Amino acid sequence: MTAGATPPEMPHETRLERRLETAVDRATTPRGAAVVIASASIVITVASALLMTIVDRDNYPSFGSGLWWAIQTTTTVGYGDNVPTTFAGRSIAAVVMMFGIGFLTVITASITSGFVARSRLEQKRGDSEAPTAEQLRLLDNRLERIEAELSERSSSGTESAAAGHFRRLEERLDRIDAALTRAS
Repeated sequence: MTAGATPPEMPHETRLERRLETAVDRATTPRGAAVVIASASIVITVASALLMTIVDRDNYPSFGSGLWWAIQTTTTVGYGDNVPTTFAGRSIAAVVMMFGIGFLTVITASITSGFVARSRLEQKRGDSEAPTAEQLRLLDNRLERIEAELSERSSSGTESAAAGHFRRLEERLDRIDAALTRAS
């Protein structure tokens, strides 16, 4: 970009996009995901039933008949026992079918990809916390130096202090060994 040039404007999110983003963000657990997917399904089904009852009153004289049609269409079962015959009714049906097939699938896939990404992140985090061979080698060298120093002190007459150091060293080694065994 040249000096004085303004950066290109980012497209503004619509209210619907922000709400969808918020809904997907709330689906961080399997239970949250189920709530989001169920809510979206219910809203689409009820709204399409209401709309079909208003637009195609001849074929769907009651909300119940519109709801039955909407459930069949949203779930893509489509028994065919009651189909819209008007242009407006078929247009609504096409939109509902696209939502039933596409929109709910996209929500489900988006939530699933979030779970996969989080799982990978947790796995990487767990791998980075595990001791490496180099860390274990350095720890082993350090313990050998401490043990050698304690042996020297023991032979020079400070037996009781050395015994306490050895005991603490053994306890630490036992804890490290137990931690490594659990990590394996």
